[in-house]
Amino acid sequence: MMTEAHTDRLRRHATYASVAVATALIAAKLIAYLTTDSVSILSSLIDSSTDLMASVVTLLGVRTALRPPDRAHRFGHGKAEALAALAQAAFIGGSALFLTIEAVRRLVRPEPIGEGAIGIGVMLLSIVLTAGLIAFQRHVVTATGSVAVGADRLHYSGDLLMNTAVITAILLTGWTGIGAFDPLFGLGIAAFLLHGARGVAKEALNVLMDRELPEEDRARIAALVKAHADARGMHDLRTRSTGTGVFIELHLELDPQLTVAVAHDITDRIETELRDAFPNAEVIIHQEPAGLADERLDNRIARGSFG
Repeated sequence: MMTEAHTDRLRRHATYASVAVATALIAAKLIAYLTTDSVSILSSLIDSSTDLMASVVTLLGVRTALRPPDRAHRFGHGKAEALAALAQAAFIGGSALFLTIEAVRRLVRPEPIGEGAIGIGVMLLSIVLTAGLIAFQRHVVTATGSVAVGADRLHYSGDLLMNTAVITAILLTGWTGIGAFDPLFGLGIAAFLLHGARGVAKEALNVLMDRELPEEDRARIAALVKAHADARGMHDLRTRSTGTGVFIELHLELDPQLTVAVAHDITDRIETELRDAFPNAEVIIHQEPAGLADERLDNRIARGSFG
């Protein structure tokens, strides 16, 4: 099992790799755009520029999220990752808007594309570098569950499609001499970027708004608790993503005749099982005697009675 220090290093290395790849691609695509004047390459250049800004924001967000709890932030700084992902969505949406305007202008006033071979060569380089980065980011997300690195990976996954579309647009324009292919592909890429921005923003907002974990995860938690021989039941399960892990809170029903020490040992074993099943989880269990008729969060939610 990976240590916390190792997963922290993976998060940091993923952000460094993202910044390095984005910087290299901006330089290559800028040269290609100045040579070809292709709006498709311009779209890819704009996206790489926003990639760099988003990657820097992700780097800062991950660095902040990995800071330990302090007096002012006793729950830690994990939501900084979600804020970084939300900033990424804003960058992506803005670049899509700019690209749409440029593509429409090129449809109205078509312009020729020059030196298509250079553009294709740069796009192939982009595909190779981006594919390598995505493979590393996938490994990091699997190992750490980082929402910010996950958003960055989603963004770069879209870049693979974008780079393929750019190559197709250049080839079609060269073969047919129809200049409309280039801006039309630019519009398609802009639509894809907006779709990606929506997904990134939704995931980030789920973390910031403390949305419950998926039902299958909640069911798995309940099954693990109820499978314990000494558990008489459970209720008021609350879960959320912290950005760098998960938070699990529940009320555990135990035999009312147990001593405090025995109840504590049982609870410790259940907490350990939950942390094994959900790495980087913070687990808080409130012990209650089975059969106690108290006011429960589950009942209040079912009735919709708050305030």
